[in-house]
Amino acid sequence: VSILPGGWAGAVLIGILAAPLVASRSLFDHVARVAKPLAAGDLAGAREAVSMIVGRDPARLDQAGLARAALESLAENASDGIVAPVFWGVLLGLPGIAGYKAVNTLDSMIGHRNERYEDFGRVAARLDDLVNLLPARLTGALFCLVAGHPARAARTMMRDAGAHRSPNAGWPEAAMAGGLGLRLSGPRIYGDRVSDEPWLNAGAPDPAPGDLWRGLWLYVRAMAGLALGLAALVWIFGG
Repeated sequence: VSILPGGWAGAVLIGILAAPLVASRSLFDHVARVAKPLAAGDLAGAREAVSMIVGRDPARLDQAGLARAALESLAENASDGIVAPVFWGVLLGLPGIAGYKAVNTLDSMIGHRNERYEDFGRVAARLDDLVNLLPARLTGALFCLVAGHPARAARTMMRDAGAHRSPNAGWPEAAMAGGLGLRLSGPRIYGDRVSDEPWLNAGAPDPAPGDLWRGLWLYVRAMAGLALGLAALVWIFGG
């Protein structure tokens, strides 16, 4: 097991090589591109921007639906795109990051099963679930720790995460819902199919356009907490 081997020099090397894989700024920018037109009342612009980060039909999303979709994507991709590769990099070094990205890419290509790739897709999806199991819960915990109401965020996460269709995405999404005091998830439309998903933090209000910036600020604090945690690990184990 490798915890950022090589001290500070090794940590810097891993950071440089892993930078293209850890797209924290890119994720912030994608969600900000939804937040800006949404705040200006430009639903067409917000729909175009949100289509870049979610699979549901943006034409059927109202203002609240667009805000929910962007916040859910922010929470889920914080786990899949940032925390998970960092987690596996800490454990296994650069091979861990590369291996995780390979599994994640395979799942995105064939994990949504079709008749031709059903068997391969099932394996890819289950493997992706497995490698994201701990990182998703870690992401949820980070959101809870930096939320304005940590106890509320934690209660919401522990209560609602298991109701999500994904065994992993519900953890960061429920933590964000509780941390912001909003409801997320719920029924959504993919193409001609309606997916009747349960609400996360049901009973809370829908997000308003300004809540996207609150979500982004929560995300920034969580990623800063992750960076501090990595620095502490290097200090303790790097020698």
